[in-house]
Amino acid sequence: MTKTMRGHLLAAVILLTGTATGYAQQAHAPVTPPAPSFTQPQPFAWWKSEQFQKEVGLSPEQCTRIDNVFQSTLPKLRQGHDELDKQEADLSKLIEANADEALVAKQVDRVEATRATLGKMRTMMLFHMHQVLTPEQLAKFKVAHDKWLQEHRPKPR
Repeated sequence: MTKTMRGHLLAAVILLTGTATGYAQQAHAPVTPPAPSFTQPQPFAWWKSEQFQKEVGLSPEQCTRIDNVFQSTLPKLRQGHDELDKQEADLSKLIEANADEALVAKQVDRVEATRATLGKMRTMMLFHMHQVLTPEQLAKFKVAHDKWLQEHRPKPR
């Protein structure tokens, strides 16, 4: 894979990453969220949004394929978030107990390894969603995403 192709792929994955988490507050086609967690953003099914379907030109078959990717990954993401919450709670207990630095460092490693696994899983999900879209649709998606960000970003005070 050339550097240019990798760069385009990385940009698309980053774009989709921002979209998947950035739309958490949008009301269109909400996904039933898991129990609230500080570390877990609420998902937004952008591919079910009429606005995105129209602006990106998604076919019903593409929407189904993207939803299948999401639905097959969601249980693993929830399990990963539960594990991360548990590991972070264990770390907090060690810190509150003023535990030995080596024990705290070992638990930090567990927390960060769990976080990395979760991030990789999420990024791969977004990569598989990206593979459903054509290059033209990815370009349209970027425009729709940028528009959505302009409309939904909090105004500076």
